[in-house]
Amino acid sequence: MNFASFDLNLLRVLDALLREGSTVAAGQRIGLSQPAVSAALGRLRGALNDELFIRRGQGLEPTLYAKSLEIPLREMLDGIEQMFEAPKRFDPAIATASFKISGSDFFAELLMPRLADMVSRQAPDVRVQLVNLVPDSYVDTIEHYEVDLALIPAAEMPDWAEQRPVFRSRFCVIARSDHPRLRHAGLNPGDTVPIDLFCDLGHVLFSPEGKLRAMGDAALARVGRERRVAMTMPVFSGVYRAVSESDLIALIPYKLAVHVADRAGLSIYEPPMPVDLAQLIMVWHKRTTASPGHRWLRDCIADIVAPLDDGPPAQDG
Repeated sequence: MNFASFDLNLLRVLDALLREGSTVAAGQRIGLSQPAVSAALGRLRGALNDELFIRRGQGLEPTLYAKSLEIPLREMLDGIEQMFEAPKRFDPAIATASFKISGSDFFAELLMPRLADMVSRQAPDVRVQLVNLVPDSYVDTIEHYEVDLALIPAAEMPDWAEQRPVFRSRFCVIARSDHPRLRHAGLNPGDTVPIDLFCDLGHVLFSPEGKLRAMGDAALARVGRERRVAMTMPVFSGVYRAVSESDLIALIPYKLAVHVADRAGLSIYEPPMPVDLAQLIMVWHKRTTASPGHRWLRDCIADIVAPLDDGPPAQDG
């Protein structure tokens, strides 16, 4: 058989004949006339080089070869039908899906504990994994099926990506609670750090790639100043732990600072210059946009992180 020229519609006819054992009944099953079914059977016989069916009384009896095709053909057609069905409703209570999220350890602190509670109550057999965010290759990890979505600062996205804004984050200054120079300057938690002191102190910078500049440096550049980056860390936990045990300071997201300040022995201050809000987005591949399970996960994450938003309230009208 030349498969390249074989009419795959004939397989539906063959399946109907195997199910019904009659050209009339097979035609009724798939919406064809009896002559059309007979013509299709003739083409099948020629293509497969087998008689396929022998007339017996009022019905048709399949040959051994035709009978051998019955189960694999039915499984194949059922699989094709399932493949083109509309996505089924996702029921988290009985689902057994597994999802991977790429994000910084900010989300290990402020997303995953609440997501763990939600999943354990609503979807006990769903597995969720947070994997390290690698900014230079997160797009590849999504495209190559290695992660289901990424939580990242807003950036230019490729054509195949979908994105959803989830929250905006402001920045604050953290320092150890007994920091001598801040105490000597008469500063209390919540005060604004003078810009000369801010620039003179050494900074710990969050940068998975080891870069020495970030949003804080862009904000300083707008007022003609620079800071001294003494250390970079690939994770936020490294940033605030280094600050808690040294005289270094850092700019980190405000909600994270509030979350860890007491247990890490930190005080929170205001930066001396305006720092743009960081817009955080959820990114995924368009191929999963319509997936009910994926949509359920996206909605769960968006609901959990919505209270982290530091942006101004939306204006009516």
